[in-house]
Amino acid sequence: MKNKANLKIVTAMLFSFSAAMLMSTQASAFDADAAKDLAKENGCFKCHAIDKTKKASSYTKISEKYKGKAGAEEKLVKHLTSGEKVKMEDGTEEDHKIIDTKDVNEQKNLVDWILSL
Repeated sequence: MKNKANLKIVTAMLFSFSAAMLMSTQASAFDADAAKDLAKENGCFKCHAIDKTKKASSYTKISEKYKGKAGAEEKLVKHLTSGEKVKMEDGTEEDHKIIDTKDVNEQKNLVDWILSL
């Protein structure tokens, strides 16, 4: 009887550990260099910086706003691909530049990098 109880505990621990490792791997499965290159090629750093406010919010501030929220990735991909109006730090509004890639993997990679900051 004791062996069955121990086996259940060990199995539960291994399952929890495996799930945590899988989530950790998925959360970090992006190419930061490719994401930064795409942002640079599209002029994103003209308005955004990684950790300081420029004309628009920093990527770190954007990450803090969306990280862990349901639908964050989809919302940010839409933001990059729709040209919606955005409010700048000085209160003015303008159309957000549409990122110049139709490759959903590149879009997702950029968003995952931003959310990792």
